Amino acid sequence: MVASFLVSGTAHLVRPQVFDPLVPPALPGPRLWIAGTGVAELASAVGLLTGARWGPPAATATLLVVWPGNWWHAVRVQRSRAHPAVKAAAWARLPLQIPMMIAAQNPYRDAAEAAA
Repeated sequence: MVASFLVSGTAHLVRPQVFDPLVPPALPGPRLWIAGTGVAELASAVGLLTGARWGPPAATATLLVVWPGNWWHAVRVQRSRAHPAVKAAAWARLPLQIPMMIAAQNPYRDAAEAAA
């Protein structure tokens, strides 16, 4: 999970145009949202990596904040001429965020079980 936050957060800041289609048009300042979520993903990665108490809630909140944008993108892509694989991928990412949110709540569980 840390790696996905690091990669995605960095991509948000380095190539924000990739994320433009995920920002619903009702939100003003799309690049501000993109930069903000990128920073939130990087902060979440740091929190999880360091074992900070705020890491799990920050990671979960970040996933919740970006979920509406992923829904918007999935609906928008379905109305486009995008390749069927692109359309399927847009929908597939939505249910994957649920186990990520659950895992974010106790990211150290596997390590604790391995140590026991």
